[in-house]
Amino acid sequence: MLAMESEEWELYPYIGSQVMEYGQISEDSDDDWNGEVAVSLDAVLPDDLLEKVLSFLPVASIIRSGSVCKRWHEIVHAQRQAWNKMVPQKPWYFMFTCSEDAVSGFAYDPSLRKWYGFDFPCIEKSNWSTSSSAGLVCLMDSENRRRIMVCNPITKDWKRLLDAPGGKTAYYSALAFSVDRSSHQYTVAVARSNQVPPEHYQWEFTIHLYESVTGNWVTPFTGVLLGWRGGDECVICGGILYYLVYSTGVLVNNNEHRHCLVMYDLAARPNHTSLMSMAIPVPCALTCGRLMNLSERLVLVGGIGKQDRPGIIKGIGIWELHNKEWREVARMPHKFFQGFGEFDDVFASCGADDLIYIQSYGSPALLTFEINQKLWKWSVKSPVSKRFPLQLFTGFSFEPRLDIAS
Repeated sequence: MLAMESEEWELYPYIGSQVMEYGQISEDSDDDWNGEVAVSLDAVLPDDLLEKVLSFLPVASIIRSGSVCKRWHEIVHAQRQAWNKMVPQKPWYFMFTCSEDAVSGFAYDPSLRKWYGFDFPCIEKSNWSTSSSAGLVCLMDSENRRRIMVCNPITKDWKRLLDAPGGKTAYYSALAFSVDRSSHQYTVAVARSNQVPPEHYQWEFTIHLYESVTGNWVTPFTGVLLGWRGGDECVICGGILYYLVYSTGVLVNNNEHRHCLVMYDLAARPNHTSLMSMAIPVPCALTCGRLMNLSERLVLVGGIGKQDRPGIIKGIGIWELHNKEWREVARMPHKFFQGFGEFDDVFASCGADDLIYIQSYGSPALLTFEINQKLWKWSVKSPVSKRFPLQLFTGFSFEPRLDIAS
């Protein structure tokens, strides 16, 4: 059953919605006017001004305005190029429960503090990898990691890219995605890590890049990591691919950090470089480290492990990278940490602009953190309910936009 704050709502387009038509008012009709005739805004404003007015609304309100009348419907649905000047939108969060069935869930709009029933296009399983940027979401099939798609969740526009190289045999694959806001061209990065037999401490690391301008994949870098392996966490920020690597427990002292951040310049694309020579240790013993690009600021969110039991979370911290050094932004207050109930050592965390979302896999509770104001806040109660003790939940964020296509 849906909570009071949720709405079962087909975002785009409105199918079967009622569209009203207004008649024009003649200048010669003054004699018949008795003071009760309503003059529609539709009869007064030209298209460009009407689009300007609508562009100040939240995305959800813009889409709903398409059912006001026939002319508004045409403006909202047929003239999407007008929306590239709309006011910035806070990122939404799509939450769903893990299931073998088709993926459907609810999207949270932090501007209106509402949940919407939402069918996400093209995603088939809850364990797919995702990365979002500037209104588009990139998805990688967890079973066939060569299969990658790009979509706009609001307009439902999507397409499948050419198969990515090397996905069938990779032990670990990480996905990163970046969209140029002016040209709408995008870059997809897939970082793969494979063990080199028979040496357990050697891992091959490969970067594959897809450019929407060319529509092709290239492999600019292949190297070997000694004592370190890749994982499933990377992000593009400021033209640099940042990637979390993990110690294999070999060739690394117990006192050293078990996680490090490596960097690869996507503009220069060096094919021979020592990534570990420039590696940046994480700020403390972490579990479930998540990287995110917040307005071209590299941010790390991670669970802070206990000193004697590093796999058990005692809190959650947020750090920002400045000149290759981590600066602590905030730590989750204990009252919010307790609000999740039983907190496992893994959790979902993502964000964009200045907003970070944090969600426990074992609970539908959703916490937000506004990094500029350093403000923690619970979302409106999620309509997703827990039906059995071992039920898991997950989610990811995306920016709602009408003006960008895959």
